[in-house]
Amino acid sequence: MRIHSAKYLISSPSLSACPELKGPEYAFIGRSNVGKSSLINMITGCKNLAKTSSVPGKTRLINHFEIISCNDKKTKEINLKRKLSKWFIVDLPGYGYASVSLRERQNFLRMIEEYLRFRKNLNHIFLLIDARHEPQKIDIDFAFNLRQWKKNFSLIFTKTDKVKETAFIKNLNLFTEILKNSDIRYHRIFATSVPKKAGKEEILTFLDLLNNEFSTKL
Repeated sequence: MRIHSAKYLISSPSLSACPELKGPEYAFIGRSNVGKSSLINMITGCKNLAKTSSVPGKTRLINHFEIISCNDKKTKEINLKRKLSKWFIVDLPGYGYASVSLRERQNFLRMIEEYLRFRKNLNHIFLLIDARHEPQKIDIDFAFNLRQWKKNFSLIFTKTDKVKETAFIKNLNLFTEILKNSDIRYHRIFATSVPKKAGKEEILTFLDLLNNEFSTKL
């Protein structure tokens, strides 16, 4: 798949405020400061599409980005319109941000849960995990929530360039073993690095597959 265009669409404070859109949506969620926005920018090839910040908790709303892609990299421009697909990336607020009030955290979690559970065209969820750390309870708990809500999700380990490979493999194995023992099932695992663009093509290929499966459901 190649991205033809990507643009910011809208930010919504709640599920009810989200626009009605035709096409599959893919939600990206993870602990605050896991590198969500940077990853979205890397995947789409648009450096400033999602706003990045060194301050955790920058994302406070449900952010929609419209993506136009083509699944044939060799398609000539003259035939491009016939093979374009429209889909959406959704950047959700990070969980576990401690520098806001308890009430604000509860509001964030309520907003995230409502979107993930009841958004009709949500096609897949990507749960982002910081590769530098051993399994964190807050990430395991969120994966358990996805299982309870009967949602399909994949794991994306971020910042693999900032940890030794042996340490990353150890952290990954510990994390997946906990999920296995808790009977929490996931679809795929991706290892990513924004500076090295590692994992980009693998994620795009998977998204292309998901887009095709979504179209067959209609």
